[in-house]
Amino acid sequence: RLAEQMAPALLLIFVVAPLIELAVIVSVAGTIGVADTIGLLIIVSLLGVWLARREGLGVLRRIQTAVDRGQAPSTEVVDGGLILVAGVLMILPGFVGDVIALLLLLPPTRALIRIPVLGWISTRGRTMATRRLRFDAAATRARGDGQVDVWDVESWEDPPEPPRRGELRDPR
Repeated sequence: RLAEQMAPALLLIFVVAPLIELAVIVSVAGTIGVADTIGLLIIVSLLGVWLARREGLGVLRRIQTAVDRGQAPSTEVVDGGLILVAGVLMILPGFVGDVIALLLLLPPTRALIRIPVLGWISTRGRTMATRRLRFDAAATRARGDGQVDVWDVESWEDPPEPPRRGELRDPR
């Protein structure tokens, strides 16, 4: 079932998108020349890398601030994921991917994309939790006693002893 859902997306990513990128690159090269097209691709990629780094560091600071306040950094994590996607698109050659990446790197457009992504994640999370609960309930019924096994495990490790005066430390 998952393979049936993923097949159109994989076809789009690995067949259609490269063909579109190639057509746009050839069209631009026919208009402004091959050398100028290559130069433009390099300049746009360098600009994207700089912008992705700048925005990524900003998101890391916002994640740290949210964690320091004791909040879950959900929007910041989604922003980080979108910036990661933008970074990958900037590395790949092509103008269409670069335009999409630049849109993902701009905070206003990223905010517009973040809303449906958060909705999809929350829906997907509820689906996963529901599947997990059904699995746990089925496992409980399969035992027949209605009880759930709980394993309470503690782990500890003794700290290493400091070296005594005059002894060498362990080389490990």
